[in-house]
Amino acid sequence: MSVAAFAGVAFAHLLAAMSPGPAFVLAVRTSILEGFRPALGLAIGIGMGAAFWAFAAIAGLALVFELVPPLFTVLKVAGGIFLVYLAVMMWRHARDPMPEMPEGRPPRGMISAIRLGGSAMLANPKPAIFFGAVFVGLVPAAAEFADKTLVLFNVLWVETAWYVVVAWVFSRPGPRRAYRRAKTAMDRGFGGLLGALGAKVAIS
Repeated sequence: MSVAAFAGVAFAHLLAAMSPGPAFVLAVRTSILEGFRPALGLAIGIGMGAAFWAFAAIAGLALVFELVPPLFTVLKVAGGIFLVYLAVMMWRHARDPMPEMPEGRPPRGMISAIRLGGSAMLANPKPAIFFGAVFVGLVPAAAEFADKTLVLFNVLWVETAWYVVVAWVFSRPGPRRAYRRAKTAMDRGFGGLLGALGAKVAIS
């Protein structure tokens, strides 16, 4: 693959990673509510989920979705339901006080955070279509295994790095203080946004 092809894939993916979506909503809320370490785990899980869908696109899953539309529909509906469930949990617990955890004991463990981040990404099969479209245009069908591996690694680290930045910014004391003052309204806002995104995933 040429340098221009690598750069094109990387730039397209960076823009997609930075666009607001379910993962961004979860990342912001986790960073504010639970701090940097759980949000770091979430970022790793999100990066792994993105890499999975990129691998699926390279492996031809996007083409399978086009050939068997009901499969994509089933995955969309299931993923949308999962995101709506997370939204309902946010709404129901909006009035709960912000947890105060002992020093060094984050509210969510690293493995649990990674699992949540990965689940949030896997709940939305649309990245497989996105990567499929990008790869068709920019990754030659005859690309070598090493080239495809480098593309997947780039997806993993870029997605993870972006959400690490989100985690660092929103886990700072200022945003946390603002969240503490407006927790109920913000949780319901996050829940409503996530629910709307989940519904969009399911029906679009």
